[in-house]
Amino acid sequence: MTRKPEGTLRRGWTTGACATAATKAACTALFDGRFPDPVQITLPKGETPSFPLAYESLQSASAAAGIIKDAGDDPDVTHGALIISTVRPGPANSGLVFHAGPGVGTVTLEGLPVPVGEAAINPVPRQLMTAVAQEVSGQKSPSLEIEISIPEGEQLAEKTWNPRLGILGGLSILGTTGVVHPFSCAAWIHSIHRGIDVARAKGLQRVAGCTGSTSEKTVQQLYGLPDHAMLDMGDFAGGMLKYLRRQPVPQVTIGGGFAKLVKLAQGFLDLHSGRSQVDFDWLAAELATLGASSELLDQVRQANTAGQVLILATAHNLPIATQVAERARQTATEALRNAPCEVDIVVVDRQGQIVGRSHA
Repeated sequence: MTRKPEGTLRRGWTTGACATAATKAACTALFDGRFPDPVQITLPKGETPSFPLAYESLQSASAAAGIIKDAGDDPDVTHGALIISTVRPGPANSGLVFHAGPGVGTVTLEGLPVPVGEAAINPVPRQLMTAVAQEVSGQKSPSLEIEISIPEGEQLAEKTWNPRLGILGGLSILGTTGVVHPFSCAAWIHSIHRGIDVARAKGLQRVAGCTGSTSEKTVQQLYGLPDHAMLDMGDFAGGMLKYLRRQPVPQVTIGGGFAKLVKLAQGFLDLHSGRSQVDFDWLAAELATLGASSELLDQVRQANTAGQVLILATAHNLPIATQVAERARQTATEALRNAPCEVDIVVVDRQGQIVGRSHA
């Protein structure tokens, strides 16, 4: 798929912004008997977007409103999901209470920004919904129950890393600014950070970040790691390492295919093909240190893929994958600076076989 030029990419709204708008509409209907449509909210940076209602229901003791999430041009699993807020009066002096309705997850592991047993509604969305409830009710501490639900959210959550993070039963209500920036990858990096938080809370000694499912399976089996030790690193080695710099665990393993880890070895922390490239001259220079012939070095410089280089080197019994692992370990260690976190690198081929490892 060809991306649009950066200037034409359309922003979207977080699940937290949609839940806040739905809550404001439901609160207004509960207190005034009418649903504002569209409904306008104020986001943390002062933006005031308006949202059309996709669902509304007014009962004798509750009101519900729904917003269709528009993620703009961001590739987001929740794009098009219906976010529903049901608001009902709570017991006297109970304050504001949040509930996970169908399709919204519940936190089951420590280390996330929401306590175990609570609905997976992050702090900023909670603050935004509290503010609109106070605004509409005219009360500093309204006694209301707010239930957020997402039809089909449980099925959608299977496409996310929520189960691994210990968020069960559905999706999370997320967002710090309320705005989704196209291809910002913020949500992905956010999930890496939360995975580290969970691992630290569980007292794990080792976590692993891998570039894909094949290397992840190999590394998990190699060290016998539980699911919650496996971080969804993908291309974002820097996002993982920079957070480990501030929130370290004793050991981290980085696993991946040869091409991806060549880019890490070259010094790149973003391994996406659109933002970093394999340098075949660099590979030739590394092979030269291993004693490669001038003929082989010429072949390497003219190669089309990193995989071709690996095949050529293997045919000449030159341990280029191990060399790459060592160089990648140097890059990762430098990114961690002086954090108390040891790194090792595992290079895996397409069949899941280990073809190179850094030394401990």
